[in-house]
Amino acid sequence: MIATRADLDTFPQWHGAFSSERKDWRYYEIVNDTLTGFEYRYLVLADAIQPFFVLDQDLVAGAPSNALIKAVRKVWPRFLKMRTLMIGCAAGEGHLALDAHTLAAELPAIAKQFNAGLIVFKELPSRYRIDLKGFTRVPSMPMTRLEIDYDNFDDFVARKLSKPTRKSLRRKLRATEGIKIDLQIVEDATPYVDEIHPLYLAVFERSKLHFEKLTKEFLSAIGRRMPDKVRFFIWRRDGKVIAFSLCMLHADTIYDEYLGLDYAVAYDLNLYFYTIRDIINWAIAHGLKWYVSSALNYEPKLHLKSELAPLDLYVAHTSPLINAVMKRVLPLLEPTRNDPILRRFPNFSEVWG
Repeated sequence: MIATRADLDTFPQWHGAFSSERKDWRYYEIVNDTLTGFEYRYLVLADAIQPFFVLDQDLVAGAPSNALIKAVRKVWPRFLKMRTLMIGCAAGEGHLALDAHTLAAELPAIAKQFNAGLIVFKELPSRYRIDLKGFTRVPSMPMTRLEIDYDNFDDFVARKLSKPTRKSLRRKLRATEGIKIDLQIVEDATPYVDEIHPLYLAVFERSKLHFEKLTKEFLSAIGRRMPDKVRFFIWRRDGKVIAFSLCMLHADTIYDEYLGLDYAVAYDLNLYFYTIRDIINWAIAHGLKWYVSSALNYEPKLHLKSELAPLDLYVAHTSPLINAVMKRVLPLLEPTRNDPILRRFPNFSEVWG
């Protein structure tokens, strides 16, 4: 059956869903409750519940700007835009509660109910990789992963990074010498949401790729409803917030999920590196061994010796004819092909697998 958010409390198994992941059932509820632009539903099958959502997807969102496409859309606004059913999470990578083959068999009928021609398994970590009949696998923009099993950030820099990178990083961090910046770490950012949300929007608007757009309600809810998993790092100068990072904790790993910066000072103070240093120092002090960062902004992550953590999209059209064409076209549209920095990572081959 197909359930709505209002139905979830009637299914006892839901409150244990995805308990082995940092983004457990609570995270899906928060996303459902606070992020707009998606039609959220839940497939209840046997003893498992699989979240999915429906949206109008721009098929060339990850491709370079194209004058021809822009011209066509002036007379045909929905050109290369398609009603899409996505399995997974609207904010971040997704996970499967049900066997992928079982889902694949159920999804065409569900897609028809929602008038969706396209079906996508959204951003599945590479550990799920399978050959899924009728679906084409292409890479999504990967996350990155960095081992931080060191005494502190300075020890990491000294032992892990090359001499030129050490010199460059230390020069960047010297930009804040003599400047008093206070760090506050909280679980619940509700009292500060009016200060941090504009900084998130500043970073969001500069990104080349957009999907979910966080709201104040999301930033407020996630810490209140997931205090065991969430930490907000908030940096202030003279009492004013100049940066924040929303991080999540799971097992031996800290996940740097969303960043906000005051661009009036961000470049002069090299705040991006400043925030990473403080987060890694805190994580090491709390016994964590890995630092995982969300997609994009790959060049500094490459210099820090991060490795890629691949994410996959599985895509199929409900029309066999269109699906056959898409199988050839999708590799030309997938977003990683347009980022030259990715190819410089030693494990780039794992993106395609």
